[in-house]
Amino acid sequence: MATSPIDLDRTGGKGLATGTLGLWGSTVIGLASTAPVYSLVATLGWVVLAVGAQAPIAFVLAFVPMLFIAFAYRELNNAVPDCGTTFTWGTKAFGPWVGWMGGWGVAVAGMVVLANLAQIAGIYFWSLFGDGTLSENVPLVTGTGVAFIAAMTWVSWRGVEIGERVQNILLAIQYIALAIFVVAALWQYFDGSAPNPTAFSWEWFNPAAFTDWSGFTEAVLLALFIYWGWDTCLALNEETKDPKRIPGRAALLTTVILLFTYVTVTVTAMMYAGIGDDALGLGNEANADDFFLAIKDGLLGPFGWVLVVAVLISAVSSTQTTILPTARGTLAMAAYRALPRRFMTVHPVYRTPSFSTLVMGIVASLYYIGMTLISDNILQDSILSLGLAIAFYYAITGYSSVWFFRKDLFRSTRDFFYKGLLPLLGALMLTGAFVQSAIDMYDVDYGYTVLFGIGGTFVLGVGSLAVGVLLMLLWFAFPAARPFFRGESLNRDTRVLVPEDGAQLRDTGESRG
Repeated sequence: MATSPIDLDRTGGKGLATGTLGLWGSTVIGLASTAPVYSLVATLGWVVLAVGAQAPIAFVLAFVPMLFIAFAYRELNNAVPDCGTTFTWGTKAFGPWVGWMGGWGVAVAGMVVLANLAQIAGIYFWSLFGDGTLSENVPLVTGTGVAFIAAMTWVSWRGVEIGERVQNILLAIQYIALAIFVVAALWQYFDGSAPNPTAFSWEWFNPAAFTDWSGFTEAVLLALFIYWGWDTCLALNEETKDPKRIPGRAALLTTVILLFTYVTVTVTAMMYAGIGDDALGLGNEANADDFFLAIKDGLLGPFGWVLVVAVLISAVSSTQTTILPTARGTLAMAAYRALPRRFMTVHPVYRTPSFSTLVMGIVASLYYIGMTLISDNILQDSILSLGLAIAFYYAITGYSSVWFFRKDLFRSTRDFFYKGLLPLLGALMLTGAFVQSAIDMYDVDYGYTVLFGIGGTFVLGVGSLAVGVLLMLLWFAFPAARPFFRGESLNRDTRVLVPEDGAQLRDTGESRG
């Protein structure tokens, strides 16, 4: 069906489908965005290699900055429930330049991870057939990955309501698979048939037991990645039944559920297989890329395919939910004149950011195909560099909370902690993670490629943010961008374009509020 820009003067807000999601729906989408099964598969082995038996406490410590930033998201959303999230809040706190780059951080992280998720989905899909060798066919895997992106782009374009129904099913499958894994692993542990039964120890949760600083920072940075994605429920704030309260609560609930999930699976895996470097041990580097694949046959026998399907479902599920925040972020940027007005197009029936959604799917597909044609190593390094973009825009959100609420911080103890101190600590932690990651990535031995004589991961990570600076300057040169960069279309006092108050923008880009 053809799409057209929504008349803001007629509808108020941005034209999105208001009152669609409740607390449960928002939480489901937040959980699905993190791809819990795939995140564990891709990270667990490497965390154990970095810190051994301290893997559980590494996941706990990585949760701390995520929780602190979740408080920033909640408080900012209560005050400014706008789907632009980091872009809108960063602009209101620090001005258009910082806000624009915050929005770019969200977009570039989404684009890169979509390529990774598409590849994983393609590999795992074809590993279910025959002897699994089809999963090594690069053109076949790439074509399948693009097909998955196209399918999930359609679901996102079709509407939040159908997306929520799909995600309920996909997330249920993931958690059923994780429950099967936990029950089967503990069963074999207690009956003595586990490959390397290892008794549970509270020492696994002792932060003082870390013996190597570089291993500790590597583990925490890896663990940070698997929590990323919960902020999707904030990007859907304008489509919830209570925009000021539900998204923030869903974000906090999502992070707590993820903490419980990751720690439970990690402890169970350690009890089942141990942390040694034997055939099925978590300390075996050969198992680091995918621990589930290594143990699926021994753990579940002829039903080992259940874990393969779970990873496939996890990747496909996250593909759809990753499109959501980026599409809404670019919609908001266009609404405030930070991008061309075309990105404001909202489907007249489905009330989704149709143009932004389609652009996201197309750009992610082209990026995935291009990186695959150039070198799979470059694609893998771009994925490894993802942590820089994540830490970048999360930190901006934390700092934005402190500065935006600076006049309120000493009005109450609650405001001091939730609007100021905790977001600041979270932002500082993520800034440290960004700097440490960049230093590590600069080394030529980091990742799979070397570009310009330094680590390819560093070039791709910092380069992707630098591209954002160039695009921002390019848009700055257009007359249509002047209201935004002059602080007219969006500033601290601008009434945001949310359905609740029906605030509108003039065609000149000036706010009426």
